[in-house]
Amino acid sequence: MQKDGHRNFAGQFIFAIGITLAVAQYSTSVAEPQKGMSSPAREASGTQIPTDDLQRSIRINRYHLVSKSGAMRGETLYFYKCWMCHNKYTIQAQYGDKAPFLHLKDLFKRSKLISGEPVSDDTVTAKIKNGGPGMPSFRTNMADSDIADLVSYLRGGNCCVEGENPPMNPWYRAATQKWSVPTTLSGGPRGLVRIASGDLPEGIMVQLIAPNGVRTTVYTREDGSYEFPQMQPGAYTLRVAKPLEYKPYRRDSIRIDGTTKLEDIVLERISESEALPATLDVESQLSDVEVLWNLAGSAHEKQVFNKSCGCHSFSQIFRNRFDERSWRLIANRMLHYGGATIINPSPGASTGGRANPEDEELVVKWLSRVRGPESKDAPVFAFPRSRGRSTRVVITEYELPRVLLSPHDVAGDSKGNIWFTSHKTRYIGKLDPKTGIINEYALPLTPGALPGTHRVTVDKNDIVWLSENWAHHLTRFDPRTEQFTQMKIETRTPVNTPGFGNFAIAPDGSVWSAEAGQSQAGAVMKIDPSSGTAKVVAQYPFKTVQSTYDNIISYDGNFWAGGSSAGPGNSVELLDIRSGKMLELHTGAHLSTAARGGFDPFGNAWFGGRDGALIELDAKARRVREYWPPIPYAPFAKFYEAMPDKNGEVWAGVNFGRGFVRLEPRTEKWTEYVLPEPFSYDRRTWIDNSTNPVTVWYVDYNGYIVRIQPIE
Repeated sequence: MQKDGHRNFAGQFIFAIGITLAVAQYSTSVAEPQKGMSSPAREASGTQIPTDDLQRSIRINRYHLVSKSGAMRGETLYFYKCWMCHNKYTIQAQYGDKAPFLHLKDLFKRSKLISGEPVSDDTVTAKIKNGGPGMPSFRTNMADSDIADLVSYLRGGNCCVEGENPPMNPWYRAATQKWSVPTTLSGGPRGLVRIASGDLPEGIMVQLIAPNGVRTTVYTREDGSYEFPQMQPGAYTLRVAKPLEYKPYRRDSIRIDGTTKLEDIVLERISESEALPATLDVESQLSDVEVLWNLAGSAHEKQVFNKSCGCHSFSQIFRNRFDERSWRLIANRMLHYGGATIINPSPGASTGGRANPEDEELVVKWLSRVRGPESKDAPVFAFPRSRGRSTRVVITEYELPRVLLSPHDVAGDSKGNIWFTSHKTRYIGKLDPKTGIINEYALPLTPGALPGTHRVTVDKNDIVWLSENWAHHLTRFDPRTEQFTQMKIETRTPVNTPGFGNFAIAPDGSVWSAEAGQSQAGAVMKIDPSSGTAKVVAQYPFKTVQSTYDNIISYDGNFWAGGSSAGPGNSVELLDIRSGKMLELHTGAHLSTAARGGFDPFGNAWFGGRDGALIELDAKARRVREYWPPIPYAPFAKFYEAMPDKNGEVWAGVNFGRGFVRLEPRTEKWTEYVLPEPFSYDRRTWIDNSTNPVTVWYVDYNGYIVRIQPIE
């Protein structure tokens, strides 16, 4: 069990996203047109196409975020496959004077590899395919075309991506294509979905993509009918998002004007039975837990994997085909390098890992069996679609100007703008929800520190506050002057390890964090940033934990709360700021692993539980209660955060799932909103309580901002 919940937890997810997410086994060739359908090259306006590459998850799995081939695609491959080990921050910390030889920048300007072989396309390709003593073999995970694109990037002058200038997103068009984003929830174009096989058409996601790239998705009722919000007149792309069981449906240049009655959408199944072929297009539309649920193996094997390896994402771990040697290298890195060592590794060091040796070996053997080079995929089954109240929602997706950002948090200001952070680059941004236009701001680089921001919050004066967790800065940004003020936070961990990430701002302007300071015992710190420095003015020590994952402050500023997402994993802490009394509550033998959250209007603290429940700390009764959602993928679903709204209802993205849940605690009524992409990688929810119903915002770690507007 890890000793420091925040540091190890954060490090695990960085590796999981940066390494195991990267190495999909699929070929990236474009699918052949289906019989009777035109090829994409010959597609005429208003016709269907066989492979809808507008499905973001498919484009991610093919590494087509920027380009479909060549060095630009190679940069995407490098980010996912190579960066975690071959970034200059890791190499410098681990290898010192040898770092220039191990960093891949200017690789093709050298005469020899470290092995002594001459540098050439052939020798570099062979190294990628064969791996080495500490490097997995990628020959069963990357097609020859993938490796050729990666080598092309390494040969070019732009290598290697370090978060300072991430590539532009070709899907972002809001700045050049001026277009209004819908503000209503109904009253726009409408239509009907029919399914030729006679399947119930309820819960089909119908989507309109505007010229500015903003996507609006609505859901069919039981009779197959759907209705969009009022849209600006013009030409749109109409498609079915995540069709999964059905052939893709897409029509370009559909004219929308007012309450346009659209032509019926007729869907055809891709299989006559419930079993679906395990193709790239199908599996890319499954959520993490659907992939896990469909894999072979015992419940014990899957749960050990879930407990050991699943911090933020494991769906794409399963899109690997590694031999046992390579899986063992990956499992060792995941389980024995926590947040204190993943970016700044110490060779041979271990942070205690998440699994004991027996469990670690079980995970390696299981992955080698179900995702080895010779393993075969069985047909897959999808979870049921949305029904009833879950279809009464409008989802809007906004593109970001750049890709490979690893966006983390969002927060709104008084003018309705949405601010977001980027976990591995120097950029933050401000979204205008009415237009989709985003203004970017580049933070000053800190010499020797990985760029990246974590938490963002906006105070009552519309000043934006950020945590630069790799550089250990509390950063103030004034949008009026566009000036940054970076304040150093003293922590127990070195630069390039996550020593300052989650913080809260109290009504009096003070900053609260359980990570700041050098107290070995662990304490909550009150920080005064008013002078432009991070001055610790008070400390409140813990008794049984060293830190908590989150730091939240009640609306009245009288209480601080946090939860332990790792060791001991079953505690929630409450500080009465007025008296200075610290209360530490435990959930018993069950590891609730409370992560991020917020206070509700009644003074209760809520957290997303990493073990699958929403966790309430009742401030008056001084007790902890867990709420378990009735969703089909329990017990593999997890929550990173839970955020109450003005009514006391609690919202949370299902981190391994396909959408958001909404809980009414008094009645224990749950609603699940399935999203148009198979992701709900929600790190921080911001709720706009000025609307009725409330509006829910989050930024997906895959690189786009999502607005959720329930109709009831």
